[in-house]
Amino acid sequence: MKTLVTLLILTFSLMSSGIAMAADGHCNYTHESAYSDVPFKICQTPTSAEDCEGLGKSDGNADAAHGDGACAVEGAVGTCDMGEAKLVYYNGDAEGLEIGCDFQSGEWVTAE
Repeated sequence: MKTLVTLLILTFSLMSSGIAMAADGHCNYTHESAYSDVPFKICQTPTSAEDCEGLGKSDGNADAAHGDGACAVEGAVGTCDMGEAKLVYYNGDAEGLEIGCDFQSGEWVTAE
């Protein structure tokens, strides 16, 4: 039962974030969270141009811009690696972001 709940949470997280597993490119956007006073600058990969446009209009997100290739890691705080999908955070508290990554069943990788 615990595995089923975990799978459902991961599936919901991926669906609500607009991640498309077969997409190419990346999507830079700003996410405003109810849990933080500071908007997060995030890059998500892989993401198609169409999914990036939708991502920029959902869940407090704005300023979405699609680009080719992977997300830049220069200046990043860290990355939430969810297997085929990755979220690169450019600002915010690494410890708090790591906790959020754990909720998405991801592995937090602190930038060096």
